[in-house]
Amino acid sequence: MKHKEIVALEGWVFIAVPALLSLACFVIGWKTAGVVLAMVSLFCLFFFRNPPRTIPQAAGLVVSPADGKVMDITRVEEPLFMGGEAIKVRIFLSLFNVHINRMPIEGRIEGVHRVSGIFLPAYNMEASSKNQRNYIGISSDTGRLIVVQITGLIARRLVCWVTAGQLLSRGERLGLIRFGSCTELYLPCHADVQVTPGDKVRGGKSVIAKFPSC
Repeated sequence: MKHKEIVALEGWVFIAVPALLSLACFVIGWKTAGVVLAMVSLFCLFFFRNPPRTIPQAAGLVVSPADGKVMDITRVEEPLFMGGEAIKVRIFLSLFNVHINRMPIEGRIEGVHRVSGIFLPAYNMEASSKNQRNYIGISSDTGRLIVVQITGLIARRLVCWVTAGQLLSRGERLGLIRFGSCTELYLPCHADVQVTPGDKVRGGKSVIAKFPSC
């Protein structure tokens, strides 16, 4: 399943419930409550939007796995899947960003590993190691990468649409995070990073890195 619906299927319960309650409020004359609930329904419709994206096709590109703001870029040790040092790019998603996660590069899903945790604000540096999160390991022709879905203070639900063994194209949809959150991308050290902290990026469209040999 490609999950190309203009509104993510997982969002419809959050859209429909306040919409129905709003209608009921208008019927019985509770106009203020009806307006508030209608606004909640419209916000959820906006939040769960799933717009199409034009994916860059040039060889060797790594695109952003999420919409948001690049918070920091650091070198870290990642011995479990990448076998040593890696470059970690941390992207913060506000409530107003598209919350669909996308494949950064063409490759095979090697595994999805969920880690339980707490719910610190997603912009907190400790969220990377303490919050509930999903590690999505990807193998590609240019090396191994990891996309990490991280919950936040408001985001309490990680949705992952992929499983081990799937071969996916650059920019394909991986899943979503419900409400404000953080997405991290681990890159091989030979990747040439194209963004800096503070940059705004768009999932599947913004180039995060290039591989020099391509």
